[in-house]
Amino acid sequence: MRLTSILMASACLATPALAEDVSYTVDGESFTGYWAEAENPAGLVLIIQDWDGMTDYERQRADMLAEMGYNAFALDMFGDETPTETVDHRRAATGALYQDRERMRALIEAGIEQALSRSSVDQMVVMGYCFGGAVTLEMARSDMADMAEGYATFHGGLSTPEGQSWDGDEPPVLVLHGGADTSITMEDVAGFATELEASGNTYTIEVYSNAPHAFTVFGSDRYQERADSASWEAFSTFLSERFSG
Repeated sequence: MRLTSILMASACLATPALAEDVSYTVDGESFTGYWAEAENPAGLVLIIQDWDGMTDYERQRADMLAEMGYNAFALDMFGDETPTETVDHRRAATGALYQDRERMRALIEAGIEQALSRSSVDQMVVMGYCFGGAVTLEMARSDMADMAEGYATFHGGLSTPEGQSWDGDEPPVLVLHGGADTSITMEDVAGFATELEASGNTYTIEVYSNAPHAFTVFGSDRYQERADSASWEAFSTFLSERFSG
């Protein structure tokens, strides 16, 4: 049985020590995250959602991480009242945050606060999918960067917004990318690598041939088992390395 098939079966049967939705507020607005707790956790993983909101996909990944021995918190970047049913809704929700980086960082910080308030360990790795990958890199470039041991992005946005930069002191970055991604192209990947080389950052980029954008999303038309399997294995190794100290 391939690794991803095993992981999907494990996720369906996952038995975290504790798994529950978490309601919290930010500036008077209601948000819902998801907490999955491991027995004797080796570390804490913060999951940042895709552009369709905090869904059962993020819950499933959190359960998988808890089964692997990590506490996991999937934070909510949109809030309970933000519609995400249509592409236009999702563009509006993500666009609002791309235009308001201060709010984006405040929502990341609120998610971290929720995670740390529940976790018996505070060594943390941050990971995100698609839009969540771009948010993950936003945290990596921010003054919150040293709160995490490392950052991982699955088929996520890689561009650095105007007025921001990498200073070379950020924790290691792992980029897991599909070679057939037309939303974030190989030219974008090359530009990101050039930028981090210039700044002196530690980074690893893995590219999976013929994998489209969103190749890790179970059950979608874009799901590619081979790339999902390889990227999850690479991420698992990254977690082991980052939490080994």
